[in-house]
Amino acid sequence: MQAFEYKVVPAPAKGTKAKGVKTPEARFANSIEILLNEMAADGWEFQRAELLPSEERSGMMGSATNWRNVMVFRRPLAAKQAAQLPETGRKEPAAPSAVRHNETKTPRLTAAAGDPEAPPDAEQVPGPGASKMLADDGVEELSPVSGMTAALKARAGLKDGGDK
Repeated sequence: MQAFEYKVVPAPAKGTKAKGVKTPEARFANSIEILLNEMAADGWEFQRAELLPSEERSGMMGSATNWRNVMVFRRPLAAKQAAQLPETGRKEPAAPSAVRHNETKTPRLTAAAGDPEAPPDAEQVPGPGASKMLADDGVEELSPVSGMTAALKARAGLKDGGDK
């Protein structure tokens, strides 16, 4: 299995002017195109764009969640940069001990069930949507009142569950 290294960069927030590019949409697309081409020239392959929460300080003691758009790129590791792990046969990038924090065992590799980009040896776990669907009984609750109330029975002309 081939090992990869990943790079995450902020997505462009503003459009870039260019000759013949007039509209804001075209300028924004031009900014993304420039970034993609720069990264590809360095050997990075675009994977996806993500919108992720970032908790940041706000004022003296508070914090606020800001949503950030980022772009994820990857490229294969060179053969001399990859280290072979004996127990799994997977390759992992060689990293300095300061970054690895002296880990003794490899963390388990998991992926959301049904993820088409998941490695074949990843353990399939239900994603947040699947977990919610498992807990959902399919019945939409419209009000906290269940059953027919006395007022509705009176209005319908029913008495004690019988006919009119």
